[in-house]
Amino acid sequence: MNQTIETKNKALVLEAFDTLFNKRDYVKAERYWSPDYIQHSAHIAPGREGLFDLIKSLPPTFKYEHGTIVGEGDFVIVHGRFSNFGLPVNWIAADIVRIEDGVLVEHWDVIQDEATQEQSKSGEAMFGRTFATYASAR
Repeated sequence: MNQTIETKNKALVLEAFDTLFNKRDYVKAERYWSPDYIQHSAHIAPGREGLFDLIKSLPPTFKYEHGTIVGEGDFVIVHGRFSNFGLPVNWIAADIVRIEDGVLVEHWDVIQDEATQEQSKSGEAMFGRTFATYASAR
């Protein structure tokens, strides 16, 4: 079966994110991120090293879950949840990555705190079908 570039790129991004964020396999993750990786996020230091150092600094409870993913050409956008990373609330993010020659070369993100059911004016969960619950109110 001949896969489109978009299908291949979406699979690459999901595998890369799982390898780094959930498995924390930094050696294998180097295969997915370019040594010249360009980081546009306000939350992450420059380059691949900035990203890897951030993940290394997070508690072992840190978890990433992906949701909707779309691809067009060399760009992939994945909607996901970052949880248990030391802040009082989860983050819901749209991560945008550019892929070149089978590696992630550039990244942007849009991040917001995940709302509880009580905080949601729409009455809809921000990620998946369930609301976040937190031990203490914000």
